[in-house]
Amino acid sequence: MTTKVAHCKTEYMLNPIGLDVLKPRLFWQLQSDKQEVVQSAYHIMVASSREKLANDQADVWDSGKVSSNASTHVPYEGQPLQAEGEYYWKVRVWDGAGAVTEWSETAFWMMGILSRGDWKAQWIGRKSEPGALMQPSPFFRKSFEVKKKVRRAIAYATALGVYDLYVNGERIGDRFAPGWTDYNIRVQVQAVDITEKLKTGDNAFGVILGDGWYAGTVGFLGDKVYGERPFFLMQVSLDYEDGTKERVITDRSWSTTRGPIQYSDMIKGEAYDAREELTGWHEPGYEDSAWEVPDVRSGYNGLLVAAIEPPIRITKTMKPISVKKTAAGTYIYDMGQNMVGWTAVTVQGERGTMITLSHAEILNPDGTLYVDNLREACQQDHYILKGEGLESYEPHFTFHGFRYVELIGYPGEPDLDTLTGKVVHSDTPVTGKLETSDAMVNQLYSNITWGQRGNFLSVPTDCPQRDERLGWTGDAQIFARTAAYNMDVSRFFSKYVWDMVDCQQPSGAFTDVAPDAGWIRHKNWNTRLNWFAPDNSGWGDAGVIIPWTIYLMYGDVRILETHYEAMVKWVHYLKNTTDELVRPGYANYADWLSIGADTPNEVLATAYFAYSTKLLAQIAGVLGKSEEADQYQALFGDIAAAFRKAFVAEEGRIHGDTQTVYVLALQFGLLTEEQRGQARERLVADIQGRGDRLSTGFLGVGYLLPALTDNGCLDVAYKLLTQEAFPSWMYSIKHGATTIWERWDGWTEEQGFQTPSMNSFNHYSLGSVGEWMFRYMAGIEADPAAPGFQHVIIRPKPGGNLSWVKASYESLYGVVTVEWRLSEEGDFHLQVNVPANTTATIHVPGPSAAVHKVGSGSYVFENVSMLN
Repeated sequence: MTTKVAHCKTEYMLNPIGLDVLKPRLFWQLQSDKQEVVQSAYHIMVASSREKLANDQADVWDSGKVSSNASTHVPYEGQPLQAEGEYYWKVRVWDGAGAVTEWSETAFWMMGILSRGDWKAQWIGRKSEPGALMQPSPFFRKSFEVKKKVRRAIAYATALGVYDLYVNGERIGDRFAPGWTDYNIRVQVQAVDITEKLKTGDNAFGVILGDGWYAGTVGFLGDKVYGERPFFLMQVSLDYEDGTKERVITDRSWSTTRGPIQYSDMIKGEAYDAREELTGWHEPGYEDSAWEVPDVRSGYNGLLVAAIEPPIRITKTMKPISVKKTAAGTYIYDMGQNMVGWTAVTVQGERGTMITLSHAEILNPDGTLYVDNLREACQQDHYILKGEGLESYEPHFTFHGFRYVELIGYPGEPDLDTLTGKVVHSDTPVTGKLETSDAMVNQLYSNITWGQRGNFLSVPTDCPQRDERLGWTGDAQIFARTAAYNMDVSRFFSKYVWDMVDCQQPSGAFTDVAPDAGWIRHKNWNTRLNWFAPDNSGWGDAGVIIPWTIYLMYGDVRILETHYEAMVKWVHYLKNTTDELVRPGYANYADWLSIGADTPNEVLATAYFAYSTKLLAQIAGVLGKSEEADQYQALFGDIAAAFRKAFVAEEGRIHGDTQTVYVLALQFGLLTEEQRGQARERLVADIQGRGDRLSTGFLGVGYLLPALTDNGCLDVAYKLLTQEAFPSWMYSIKHGATTIWERWDGWTEEQGFQTPSMNSFNHYSLGSVGEWMFRYMAGIEADPAAPGFQHVIIRPKPGGNLSWVKASYESLYGVVTVEWRLSEEGDFHLQVNVPANTTATIHVPGPSAAVHKVGSGSYVFENVSMLN
């Protein structure tokens, strides 16, 4: 096969529409079966039509031949982009020998509405119904005529709330759009191509509006956090074949009414009365004269931005593995997997019969649903039958965290086909695969990925079941690297960084959760909590750590440029709130949910202050700010010295003497060489003194195995990975866990369930060990000097009882694969695949360890007698 250009993307996406980035970045991959394939130059053409591009008429931008190996993040440098403009592009490249490829297939992007003045649509809603505790979801419709042949029709839609959009009776778009942002600052706009959905003559739009995060219940912060009721905004651009244009906009000409959805709330579930269904309401010709005129909102002061985050979708349908009838006459289904989404049901029965779907993660010892940990959440959906044959139902604007479903009030005998589970999350494509010779390690990796799948829903939530589901920043930063191995989170975290920056305080402090949603106000006024810290170490630091992680994993310099000043403000805030560079101990969370070990706040806070400063120095260097880089590197040195003076005793004991204090001091580079050895010894002694068990909480756990491995204690790291006694990762797996638990002691044989006030069985934080599994166990590592896996470091660390590991990671350049195995005699076999246009340094372990620097291609290495 000759070298081929493929997978052309714009802003990380295949053929996106509705962009508002004025210099979109272009990406492509090289595919070749040859070894050591490199790109020496590229040539990009951009045209205003597909036909012009096919004829090599690059009327928008012709880059000419550019000597460069860049095939990711290549910025558009052509003519100024026009609002709602269409742009078609292709690229060809020259290899290292000077041979040129064929042109890639045509890719495209479309711009969206770029200025506030171009928005002519109005925000429409429906007045609240008096006396209703939760409001019914309003329905809207608009009939319009298409008189001519349509060349292109794009709908730009958003909501203060969430919406479902229908065109001529067909639902289009994604779930829970437009996602969760700080609505006081910005709301995301979805662009949807509806060209093929329209027909000449009469057409109709239908919209159902949900309260969502805007007016519905947000965690334990109550409802109506941002507004009293939801509103919808849509502007549709119709471009006709004859060159004329027309708009359809939301305004008073639309009609609204209530429908069968009595309420639909993220936290409280949904009630649906099928007797009130409006047959054909979203199709042309429907009689809507009895409907109301919508309420028009006078305006919106926030930004209307193109959707940054990946869409929320149903990504998988699950069938239950068993169903049991209870003594009460209800039926409990086991989905076989703790998941997030909802259940769909089919039912036949008398008009007015109500069935209830109740969801829970785990069962009580007596076989009933364990719902105590839901707090104020109600994971129930109620459906009232219309009594017209076989009926199907699934909810609209709610989601649940569950493995078990209780079907209550069902007429007749349900079976395994009565229910299906819908897995719902932000559609971040899978990029990582990992399998080992140990079935329990494989289950751990499955639990990690299911925890991510369940909690990455517009924001990285802490749990999907109880009345919380907030975007805790500390949880997100410790898991970000693991997340980026598992799935493509480039856009997901790009959007989340905006969430953090949007709620950054005037002082420079980043918040504990993002979007904040009133958490700061809640904790500062809540005397029962007694949490008044203006910042929290390890949480606020996400504002630096996550952008750096996205740079490291994707080579994204723009995220560093865009948010550099916010990161500077954070580090200066930290410095200004120190006593001789030692941070105070007022933080609320510390090493959250550590087990039998209390790490002092001031040690954590000072360590993370040092780490954020260290990263900021590196970021300034990447951005060419050499003077600032030197300043922050010097500041890091001063903080490390202050840390040692304040917290490290002569014999190497660090204040607190917990596993986490040693792990952070080692990983953040805060110790002298002598102190590193002492810290390693004290860390290992603590682990062994606990019977080869850990004690780390959220902040320590992600660095625990890396710190051990980097400091020559690989055997201890593997013992912790595969430890089955409590507390450990494997303890929960031994007891049936299919996701990561929030707490090591969420359930134990001795104590049963932990406090129901905070006990989630689907929470990704302690799954941050996934990073170690890829970087060390499998040995797939990014190089900060050539980020985004342009240069790959392959350094597998075999150990424990594993005889083989297979792992792959789909980088922006292509798939990196590593497979290693140990024979019974101890011979080591390593097989590696390096994508085109990248290089790798491969470290083959063993008594005769070797290092190989290679270009792209497939390689096999043998090392005899690892056991000798």
